[in-house]
Amino acid sequence: MARISLDPPKTLDYRVGARLSRRRYGVMLDPGAALAHNMPVARTYALFELRLQRRWRGLDRALKDLAVMAAAAAIGCTWCLDFGYWEATMLHKVPAEKIRAVPAWRDSAVFTELERLALEYAEAMTATPPAVTDELTEAIRRRLGEAGLVELTAIIAVENLRSRMNAALGLTAQGFKDRCDLQDTDGRTASPGDLAVPEGPSRSARVLGSAPGLAVSSWRPSSLLSRRRDTPSFGHHAEVAALPT
Repeated sequence: MARISLDPPKTLDYRVGARLSRRRYGVMLDPGAALAHNMPVARTYALFELRLQRRWRGLDRALKDLAVMAAAAAIGCTWCLDFGYWEATMLHKVPAEKIRAVPAWRDSAVFTELERLALEYAEAMTATPPAVTDELTEAIRRRLGEAGLVELTAIIAVENLRSRMNAALGLTAQGFKDRCDLQDTDGRTASPGDLAVPEGPSRSARVLGSAPGLAVSSWRPSSLLSRRRDTPSFGHHAEVAALPT
């Protein structure tokens, strides 16, 4: 349950933002509602995410999505995992198989060597204290160059900000991943119980739907798919797109 009201003061800025959010995503995104209690913070954050989306384009988007999801999984931000799954698979066309495998990436064969390095780096950066080694950093630098290393490091750091803020405020999965039809291998549609998020270490895996036998087919509703393709998603946390800058 959220530790902050998701019904902020109905200022003009908030009403405009809520309308934009509902147009783009079908709902008012919970982090946007939480931030709207302090509009100076919300506007500053929105501008930051907008510039990030428009200017941080040196690295492959799929590689950044995997690193972002690894950081969110390590922190246990279920809202970030839920929205990030939808954003990565629907907007950025990252294979759903890879996103579902992120929490247990060491045991998966679906990732390339570079992707495995990025996932390890994200987890190491997110640890407290950070557990990044010279050897890991050098391996990434050789493959991405110094500019690429900086961008990867920065996007993981940003996701730590997002995930830790959302987790601290008690924000949980908002149903983005549940808006797809989940079916197991014999064609059974998943029940609401299949989508529940239990407490404990398996939580991230369950939010991403990596329970054995579950796969993603088609998405709904159409309101989520009708966004203009040139509308920026403002990084992993598109809630800021709904806040006037």
